[in-house]
This record gives sequence, C-alpha cells and structure tokens, in this order.
Amino acid sequence: MENIETRISKIEERNKNVESDKAWETSWTRKTMIVLFTYLVIGLYLTAISVVNPWINAIVPVIGFILSTISLNKIKYYWVKKWNKTKA
Repeated sequence: MENIETRISKIEERNKNVESDKAWETSWTRKTMIVLFTYLVIGLYLTAISVVNPWINAIVPVIGFILSTISLNKIKYYWVKKWNKTKA
C-alpha cells in the first residue's frame, strides 16, 4: 500500500511541476523578458557592427516576436481543436 501512496505522491509532484512550467511558458513575465533581452542583444550587436540607428533597427525582431506570440496562440487553439477531433 505504501508503494501506491509513494507513486501517487510522485505523480502529484510531477503534475505540479508541469503546471508551473506551463504557467511560466504562457506568462507575460517570460514574454516581457524575452522582448527586453532580444532588444538589448540585437541593439548591442547592431551597435558593434556600426549599423546606422541600431536601437531603432533592433525593434524589428522584437515586433516579430510579439506578433508571433499573438498569432501562435490562435493557431495553436485551432490546431488543438482539430487534433482533439481526430482523437475522438
């Protein structure tokens, strides 16, 4: 009986970790940090290679990331919906 309780406890702990990982993946904190780090890294790189207006040009990949996070959520919704229909 103790073995079953141990296994259930491990499953519950795993589920808790999976839930927190999913919460992090979809959080605005994560997305904001990616935007900031992307902007800084691209801005520094463009400055290092002497591009004109590096900090303005660094906005382009950031906008791409923001648009992808917005559109990918919608695409994922329809994909999951279709996938669930094929499994039913």
